[in-house]
Amino acid sequence: MDRLLAGIPLRSDGALTVLALAAEADVKRHVLTHRHTDLKDEFYARVRAQGQVPDSERKLGEELKKTKERLAELVEENKRQQVEIEMFARVVNVLTVENDQLRGRPGRKRTPLVALRPAPEPGS
Repeated sequence: MDRLLAGIPLRSDGALTVLALAAEADVKRHVLTHRHTDLKDEFYARVRAQGQVPDSERKLGEELKKTKERLAELVEENKRQQVEIEMFARVVNVLTVENDQLRGRPGRKRTPLVALRPAPEPGS
């Protein structure tokens, strides 16, 4: 643990991970994650105490950031598609009325046309 935290690993790549800690201690990873969880917890506590972020947390943070960005993109795309759907619904309504007029059936009994969804509020 001390070698990893000092940045002078002998048996691992020097990453601040349980895998590197296990390699430095010359034990299998599951020994730390299942039998000696106290050592794993102490290692991560010491990493944080040095003001560093364990590699596993850093990678998760990066993944979370990318996921949030992708979610924001998808939300915007969804909003654009909803606007298009509502526009196409209006076009279909107009074309239906025009089709009835062209076929000479202006008095045809039809159910009233209704919007599929209420229009979105400006800025929402």
